[in-house]
Amino acid sequence: MKLQDLEHAARIIVEGGLVLYPAEGCYGIGCDPCQHAAVRRILHAKHRSWQHGLIVIGATMNQLFRYIDAESPLLELALADWPGPQTWLMPARAGVSRWIRGRHASVAVRLTDHPIARRLCLSARRGIVSTSANRHGLDPARTVAQARRALGRRADYVLSGAVGSLRNPTPIRDGRTGAIVRNG
Repeated sequence: MKLQDLEHAARIIVEGGLVLYPAEGCYGIGCDPCQHAAVRRILHAKHRSWQHGLIVIGATMNQLFRYIDAESPLLELALADWPGPQTWLMPARAGVSRWIRGRHASVAVRLTDHPIARRLCLSARRGIVSTSANRHGLDPARTVAQARRALGRRADYVLSGAVGSLRNPTPIRDGRTGAIVRNG
């Protein structure tokens, strides 16, 4: 992956576009979580209800603090796993859009250690939506070719690269209890 490809993908996200990119266990499709039109495009492309909520990934904790309660004592549980391929449901900060939270009072966040996803967040200077690049209920895309077939026409840019070693999307843990609510 060339630096100019990464910078181009980040610019598309900042400008409200959608990018396919490799992550820990599969290809993801992402956008700026604060741009509701972009988030709605992802939900429409995936045939996914807004009520489920979406994951936001970041390269730094500051990128995630915009979405979660930074004072939550629950944060210590997540910090023990991060950075890494664990997604945590944390209490949502006041004002986080329902397009991100879904029907929940929490928001799913991950401090990513995937090199390309991390660099994309750093280049965009923000956390980004991270949901698997597939239609809701179908198998996630593990290669760039699969991602292109699944959602390539819906994305504004495809950032090629290898996915991480996970065989499935990241597990999701409940920040209140530590219990796994989705096992990949």
